[in-house]
Amino acid sequence: MLKHAVIPFLVGAGLLAVTPLSQAASNLVFCSEGSPAGFDPGQYTTGTDFDASAETMFNRLTQFQRGGTQVEPGLATSWDVSPDNLTYTFHLRQGVKFHTTDYFKPTRNFNADDVLFTFNRMLDKDMPFRKAYPTEFPYFTDMGMDANITKLEKLDDATVRFTLKDVDAAFIQNLAMSFASIQSAEYADKLLKEGKPENINQQPIGTGPFVFSRYQKDAQIRYKGNKEYWKPDDVRIDNLIFAITTDASVRMQKLKKNECQVTAYPRPADIKPLEEDKNLQMPHQAGFNLGYISYNVTHKPLDNLKVRQALDMAVDKKHILEAVYQGAGQLAVNAMPPTQWSYDTSIKDAGFDPEKAKALLKEAGVAEGTEIQLWAMPVQRPYNPNAKLMAELLQQDWAKIGIKAKIVSYEWGEYIKRAKAGETDAMLIGWSGDNGDPDNWLGTLFSCDALNGNNFGKFCNQDYEKLIKGAKATVDQSKRTELYKQAQQFLKQQLPLTPIAHSTVYQPMRANVQDFKISPFGLNSFYGVGIKD
Repeated sequence: MLKHAVIPFLVGAGLLAVTPLSQAASNLVFCSEGSPAGFDPGQYTTGTDFDASAETMFNRLTQFQRGGTQVEPGLATSWDVSPDNLTYTFHLRQGVKFHTTDYFKPTRNFNADDVLFTFNRMLDKDMPFRKAYPTEFPYFTDMGMDANITKLEKLDDATVRFTLKDVDAAFIQNLAMSFASIQSAEYADKLLKEGKPENINQQPIGTGPFVFSRYQKDAQIRYKGNKEYWKPDDVRIDNLIFAITTDASVRMQKLKKNECQVTAYPRPADIKPLEEDKNLQMPHQAGFNLGYISYNVTHKPLDNLKVRQALDMAVDKKHILEAVYQGAGQLAVNAMPPTQWSYDTSIKDAGFDPEKAKALLKEAGVAEGTEIQLWAMPVQRPYNPNAKLMAELLQQDWAKIGIKAKIVSYEWGEYIKRAKAGETDAMLIGWSGDNGDPDNWLGTLFSCDALNGNNFGKFCNQDYEKLIKGAKATVDQSKRTELYKQAQQFLKQQLPLTPIAHSTVYQPMRANVQDFKISPFGLNSFYGVGIKD
């Protein structure tokens, strides 16, 4: 195959986008909404990080079909599950090559050693690489996989076996998630010998459809199409560029000018004009997501259930839906979307009742004018198109019942880091489902295992734990459904969160973009995507 010449580095994404395709390689510019915190998928939990790493440069043992929730083979071609559902044996794909770059040239293909390195790094804090580069793996621990995987064995170069302590009904789906991206053990050894293990997060090496080229913080990330990819039909772009553009209005202008061909998270007000532009296409679908207020139940006065009930009742959700989502969403009642199996339709909101909220605060002994912090995200996410506006509306709602909310924000990576450390009082956050399983909502966001991860409210209740762990430990879906319904009832009673909305996901792109699939998980994937000349 003839190798396309790589276009010289251009600072302006627009200059790159208008380069005549007849004289150069095919390019696709994606206007992304923020800078990634790093390129090691295991360390992170946000779509911004996964788009820039897992979805471009890496593969997992199992993977989700493009645009769907169905699991299919990835770096494992097949797997066997023991009758007791505690042992999983994976048969690995042969001939898969790791990326060749100016900082690493592999001497062997992907094999079982890479699977062992990837997961042992998350399992064993005493392994040499983990000790040299101490990191945490929030998804892995939030789901309790660090405690549940009791043994990981290499049977031969093409076969690995996981042994679990307890049944995990979502184990195969979990391994398809971004955090489980397979790293190169050979590259890790090289970094360790050089005394530079942290480069695994700055100069990534994977097996995925795109190869890392360079990164300029808050400006752009550049990738080259992987000409040696094991699934060659998935690589239809020679150069993929993430043009980091935090302002939604600027992203839309760039799209209209063809300075980017795909963009993320349009403002609700921009949807109609974009739909009317004949040079664009605007696919959309119901979002598998939830925007919510998280209450830190360890902070006073939020440790008092009556206070959380009061704050919940004082939220004018319909007004927020109209002002923030502008018709592109639906009211949320539960801790997961109604399209998730096991959703409990019998649960209802307490309702908008400021007067009752005032009475509850009085019963709780909370003085009028009490101040709490309300954290507002600095970025747009699929579940919240305008967190700043939402925070201002909440500030007004809570002022009416005597609570003074001070709005706080940080850069996105710092926001998440501080929230995980428990610094928040109330915060705006949300979730897009990762694997189609209820545990990904009820366990990942509210379990005791997730206290140092995505459980921003620091809610830990043993009665609740029994429900979600019991549901995870059986493969009987009817039993799981019943337990998850009880868990949803429990959350509604204890209120570590106020669900706000499920948004409709719109994906603006140029009319000549081919075969882009909207991910139900809120990710942006460019394998299989092409540009029509």
